[in-house]
Amino acid sequence: MNPLQRTLIEKAGHDNGFEHVLAQEPAVVAMASARHQACALVSVPHSGGFNILFQPASPALLSELHRTFEGGAAASVDSFNVATVAGLALLLRRAANLSQALPSQAEQDYQAEVAEALKNLPAGSRGTEVERLVRQRVGQDRFRAAMLGYWGGACSITKVNIPAVLRASHAKPWADCASDGERLDVFNGFLLCAHLDALFDRFLISFDETGRMLVSPSIAARDGELLGLDRPMRLRWLAPEHTGYLQYHRMRFSEGSNVVIGNRE
Repeated sequence: MNPLQRTLIEKAGHDNGFEHVLAQEPAVVAMASARHQACALVSVPHSGGFNILFQPASPALLSELHRTFEGGAAASVDSFNVATVAGLALLLRRAANLSQALPSQAEQDYQAEVAEALKNLPAGSRGTEVERLVRQRVGQDRFRAAMLGYWGGACSITKVNIPAVLRASHAKPWADCASDGERLDVFNGFLLCAHLDALFDRFLISFDETGRMLVSPSIAARDGELLGLDRPMRLRWLAPEHTGYLQYHRMRFSEGSNVVIGNRE
């Protein structure tokens, strides 16, 4: 690895979520971040380009990276090859976003942020409605941040990437979750445009096991047309970890399908 290659690797890391250089070995640049637990080990093969190994590499992180770069960068189960600096930047950025969004980093960030917020509350506020609201606000902010990172800042159906109109939608509602882990799990829901979020939140739409949108028959045909639900829509992708939460959501969706919404004409 020559000095120019090392400089390009370090800059790509700094600009894309791996801002700390951990080691100065002749053949490898090791980079990490204070914002997540992943470490990227980048080397330059004799054949050219860059080889990237992530450590620690959770199964969820590797699975998502293989899905994102299917047929392209994957070199083995836990390493990736890219031909250009631009490709390296894309891979590092995606890995950093996923490392911040996937369990259990989002939950760890939530616990740290809650602890900091509770320091500013009067002692008598502990265990009260005030503390509950603080925890909920922080949790929903962390969930949204994780969703934006996981879905690349774009709606999981339409690909609209205007943050102001995107909502982080729970499949299993916040109040029904058994733990903070469930509430903050990036697989417990989707990043949706506001009108789709409202429908999903009220169990008026759901998704089958392939990601195809299901529309409640309780929605009047005219309303469905106005909402754009008269054309096929599906999720950009589904991970196996979505399955349990979607099953819960479809159950609630089915329970409400016999309620008529609006005029049927």
